[in-house]
Amino acid sequence: MFKDKVVVITGAGSGIGRELALQFADAGARLALSDINQAGLDQTLAMIAAKPGVTARGYALDVASSEAFFAHAKDVQRDFGTAHYIVNNAGATIFGTVEHTSIEEFEWQLGVNMWGVLYGTKAFLPMMLAQKEGCIVNISSVFGLLAFPTQSAYNMSKFAVRGLTEALWSELAGTGVRAVCVHPGGIRTNIGRTGRSCAAATDVDVQFARQADDLLRTPPEHCAADIIRGLRKGSNRIITGNKAGTMFWMTRLFPNSYPRLLRLLA
Repeated sequence: MFKDKVVVITGAGSGIGRELALQFADAGARLALSDINQAGLDQTLAMIAAKPGVTARGYALDVASSEAFFAHAKDVQRDFGTAHYIVNNAGATIFGTVEHTSIEEFEWQLGVNMWGVLYGTKAFLPMMLAQKEGCIVNISSVFGLLAFPTQSAYNMSKFAVRGLTEALWSELAGTGVRAVCVHPGGIRTNIGRTGRSCAAATDVDVQFARQADDLLRTPPEHCAADIIRGLRKGSNRIITGNKAGTMFWMTRLFPNSYPRLLRLLA
């Protein structure tokens, strides 16, 4: 399914992005990998270089810049001819209550997680539609299924990714291009360890954020394997990671009262 296909992955310098790159490489894909962190990206490329017969190129990319992302799509088309998969994986997080998180901090969060996904979708969709083949894989979160205290900016971004992707389900019907929404939950990646706190965060904010951190238990390689398995099965929605299934059904069964149940998950 992935042999000789061009797979574009953002945020490939660590975590889920790196593991996806390694596993797509094992499946025979040709890889266009990007990250804002050049050192992390170089490490991923070095790991892939150890695999015989794999074609991979690295690109420095700030996904929050529309100009940079559309230029990246042109670079990929120049270097590989086209793209068959775009995995909009790059992400960041900031914690703090709505009261304590500034507008500028919301804008930073949405710039990476929401606008970055839209830019990636818009940049690569035209070539996929032209060839009547392609797949847009957008990484949302279980926090795109339910809202978690002190994660309001992150929640906003991930709910937006979900809404965008689910709209594409209908819009792309019959085009040969499909969209997949991934909801990882509790994945042990850098996003949990390096997440920013808002400048005005209080001890209460930190306490709630630690509850979210306690959920980070699933290795990213397991998440990447679930994503690739879901793509092979043709799934439109992929739910993976610690407590992810529980959170999904919690919102389905208790849509109005689930906030009272969240404290039991940590």
